[in-house]
Amino acid sequence: MPTEEELFAAVDALLAGDPDLPGPAERARLREAAGITQARLAQVLQTTTQTVKNWEAGRSRPRPPRRQAYQRLLEGWAQQFPTTTAPTATAPADTAPTATAPVATSPGEPTPAPPALAPADETPPTHPAPEPAPEPAPAPAPTPEPAPAPTSEAPPRSRTPHPEKAPRPRKAHRPAHRPTPPPADQRFENGPLAVIDVEDGHVLAYCVGGLVLDVPAKSLPALIDWTLTEARLGQPRLHRNGRDGDPLLVLTPAALERYGLPTALSDEERRAGRLPDSHKAVRQLTRADWKLTRRGLGPWARIYRPAEGAKRHCVQLCIPAWNALDAREWDDRNAPRLPSMHPADLARYLGAYAQRVMTPRGTAAVTGLELMTALHPPTRAEKDPVTGAFTRALNEDALTAVHDVVECEVPDEHPLLKGRFARHHLRTPAEMLMEEPYDWCRPLTDDECMRQYLVAIDVNMSFAAAANGLTVGLNGPTHLTGNPPFDPSLPGSWLVDLSHVDLSRVRVDGRPVDGGRLPSPFTPKGEHPTGPAWYATPTVAYAVELGFEVAPVEAYVRTRTGRYLDAWYKRLRDAYVTTMADLGVTTGLGGAEFLDAMARSRQSDPVMALLVGAIKATAKGGIGKLRQRNRGQVPYHEPWPALERATWRPDIRAAVLANQRIGLHRKLMKTAAAADLYPVAVGTDAVVYPSPGPTPLDVLPRTPEGKPVPGTFRLGVSPGMVKHQGTRTVLWAEEQFEEQGGVFNIANHIKTDPAAGEGE
Repeated sequence: MPTEEELFAAVDALLAGDPDLPGPAERARLREAAGITQARLAQVLQTTTQTVKNWEAGRSRPRPPRRQAYQRLLEGWAQQFPTTTAPTATAPADTAPTATAPVATSPGEPTPAPPALAPADETPPTHPAPEPAPEPAPAPAPTPEPAPAPTSEAPPRSRTPHPEKAPRPRKAHRPAHRPTPPPADQRFENGPLAVIDVEDGHVLAYCVGGLVLDVPAKSLPALIDWTLTEARLGQPRLHRNGRDGDPLLVLTPAALERYGLPTALSDEERRAGRLPDSHKAVRQLTRADWKLTRRGLGPWARIYRPAEGAKRHCVQLCIPAWNALDAREWDDRNAPRLPSMHPADLARYLGAYAQRVMTPRGTAAVTGLELMTALHPPTRAEKDPVTGAFTRALNEDALTAVHDVVECEVPDEHPLLKGRFARHHLRTPAEMLMEEPYDWCRPLTDDECMRQYLVAIDVNMSFAAAANGLTVGLNGPTHLTGNPPFDPSLPGSWLVDLSHVDLSRVRVDGRPVDGGRLPSPFTPKGEHPTGPAWYATPTVAYAVELGFEVAPVEAYVRTRTGRYLDAWYKRLRDAYVTTMADLGVTTGLGGAEFLDAMARSRQSDPVMALLVGAIKATAKGGIGKLRQRNRGQVPYHEPWPALERATWRPDIRAAVLANQRIGLHRKLMKTAAAADLYPVAVGTDAVVYPSPGPTPLDVLPRTPEGKPVPGTFRLGVSPGMVKHQGTRTVLWAEEQFEEQGGVFNIANHIKTDPAAGEGE
């Protein structure tokens, strides 16, 4: 605890303008002139890299004993690397520089007060109060640096500069792959989330953009109050009829200890997924009139009070030490990075995810599903023309209610099937809709064995790409009987016999294909159908596209339709492409340039590399959540919580998976016709081809001009295009077939780089 003398000394130093230290910009210049990195300086001064960044950004100042050492180092550097240009105005050497005039803002732009920043070994600098931006008047002040460069994310916020520094130029941001968003919401000026940590006894909140806030809260209820009243955290709504994102606090192990929470859950608590209600922290929240949702105080917790009108009082906690950030979605499962990640890097990682996707609300899969609702809210405010009162009205383009389900579309454990089938009965294709991704492999021909390599390519964001432009049902099912005619505009499930479809009779661009070396487009295992089976609309439509007649026996269709997933796809596409661009892989690259950029990207920025994986997991998991199964929460054939959601729609999941598989098969057909090239295995979105060389460039067909043949697989970063997943030898495949007894799908094991391809 600081003494009264220390506090007054710190205040006096602030009032004096800190004349002994050069300005922040000069500190950075001297360090760079000496060729020393911020990380190296932090190591020498036994502090963190983020602390040095704050010093050089003017957000905080060093405190003793580091202050004296830092001052001595700067004085030495100043003698070695004097400035080469004289200032336009001079001031006495023993006085603080004169404060510059406030920066003028653009018309209509507010001038926010800068947030307080106080890492453990620093004293927060004072700032003049914000004022209306007048025309700058001549003043004997140092020449300001150039105005901040505009960014593509949002206009730079205006700040009143600190007396000892002029405004720093902002680094230009890489052009975003979406329209420029409106100016930042000042209610949430500190970003969507903060990582709470403790350093040298001080509680710090690491936010996006390198911002660090001092946290005065001494208890968990006080931390929640501070978040809602002072921290200015949260996220503006993604749709005008939606709601703002609640602030998210990520608690490090040190923060858990500070606020009376265990750093690890017991076996019993882990099985329950929460702390018991008798825990001290839970009782503290209850006494302070805070409530918890049904999932309680677990790895992902919501702490709230009842809303007051349109204003919510809710904070979400994320506790990585309790496995909130599962390595299968958020980390590199082969070399986990999150346990040792600095809080500033963790804030950068999750903050970028929040800004590009949305604030996490649980697992990546849960967030993927929540993103659908955030972009298509089920209700909107509607004004009564008579009374003038606002009521909630349904949005026609959204999923608004829980509808009846269809027997063929639900999984085996659904209550609808209770008493219908025996517990271990394997439903046939005529009893169950089996729209799943490919899991197909075949033996190599003698000619294929003569080629040395097997090259695997992987479709980028395949499930998200399959959702783009797909018409899905928004209401409940309508049962059609009596051999209804097939209507491709009606999403749903159709009972139809497609066993007569023979791929060898199909001509693609006037050329025949060898149907025996291609998987069937109608079954996940690639087997030829043998009789009537249930199919989603995209599958039946593909049979018609191939030139075959179809005669459904019955169907369950939806009559209110829409492209519900388009906005969801575009949001995830932009997040993925922007993040890959941060790693040096841009949409303009193709061929060898693309492959080289992909190889370099894995070492360029570990934090952004994790973000790519999280975005892919969000896309894949969000689709899976549309048919979330009973994970043991309740007995077999009893209702489980997911069934209460309007977004529990197995028919929509089936349509996306059918469209993904059909889209993949369409390219397989095009490639076979163009180059007499046939796959030997397909696993989800990975395709394996025999090749004379080790890269996709050795096998994928190209035109005489060197461009990809239209309709075939194309190397590139955009969703739906492909990347290199791995290469093995034909000898390796033959050995695997012998060891596994013919049940081995080489597409699922061909990865030569564990980071390449994650099934999405």
